[in-house]
Order: sequence, then C-alpha cells, then structure tokens
Amino acid sequence: MFPQEFIVCFHRLVKIERLVIRSYFVRTMKIEKSTAKEPVDFEQWIERDLVHTEGQLQKEEIMARDDQATYLRFIITSAFDHIAAVYSISAEGVAVSDLS
Repeated sequence: MFPQEFIVCFHRLVKIERLVIRSYFVRTMKIEKSTAKEPVDFEQWIERDLVHTEGQLQKEEIMARDDQATYLRFIITSAFDHIAAVYSISAEGVAVSDLS
C-alpha cells in the first residue's frame, strides 16, 4: 500500500519559510522539491518520522531555510495502520518569480 504520493504546485517559484502538515496515521513522510517549470527533477528535501497521536490529527511544523520550489512532492513511505491520510498542508513564504 505504500509509498503513496501527491504533488503540490505553487504556479510560481516561491521561497518557502514554513510548512504545517495535518495528517492521521502517517509514520514516515518524505518531501521532495523541484524548481522546474514542470513537475520533474525532484530532489530530496525533508524526511520526518511523525509521532503517533491516537484519536487526533498529527501536526508537523517544518521551518524551512529559505528553500525555493515550484513543486513539492509529498511521499508517505509508511503508516501506523493500513490507511493514512493528509488532511491539510499550509505553506508560508513569498513569491520569487512567475513561471513564464
């Protein structure tokens, strides 16, 4: 069942300062980033082991160091159960340029 992945597009190059991920039953998550105009050429960025929170959502806050991306690929590599879910992702930062 794992890995499971999804890609988030910002539609422009952004400098990411903070990510907040709300999930359930996710054990390990990798995040890859790309600065390309298409969702290709991803590079490893962050890998986290999340804490099991029975009966409530997990909240993982990631403070970035001026990292830039146009796409982020989130990969759930393992879970605490057969089913895991990501409920929301909040990204804070500033636009660096358009993708034109």
